[in-house]
Amino acid sequence: MLKGFKDFLFRGNVVDLAVAVVIGSAFTALVNTFASSFLTPLIGVLGGGGELGGVVEVNGQEFTWGAFLSQLITFVLTAAVLYFVVVMPLHRLLQRRVQGEEAGPVAPTETELLIEIRDLLRAQNGATDGNGPPAGSPREPASGVGQEGP
Repeated sequence: MLKGFKDFLFRGNVVDLAVAVVIGSAFTALVNTFASSFLTPLIGVLGGGGELGGVVEVNGQEFTWGAFLSQLITFVLTAAVLYFVVVMPLHRLLQRRVQGEEAGPVAPTETELLIEIRDLLRAQNGATDGNGPPAGSPREPASGVGQEGP
């Protein structure tokens, strides 16, 4: 039971998934810190400055377009990094792998297989005299020798 569990845990997919979750959460923290430290203040400055930069008030309702723009930029940056750092290299790797499979080893010809089978049968039945079937195998009688006439 424990061996099966160990095999499950150390199967490539589970380990890769665990690594992806850890890397993803660390990357999320990094992007969120970048957005709150740089993007939000930059949008605030461009949107009129101060604490309420990037906010429009209409009939008493606040529209925080700065926060939305900050999240939109964060999303685009995250998608770009994932595409150029993960997706594109993985796609290239898969293309190389497919190209490598097409140029794989060529299967032996029918003649090569028959020669190999012959050699294996000879080796299995013992040494040969070089001219005929392996030693110890039934031989056909030579023409006219040992044959009875009609």
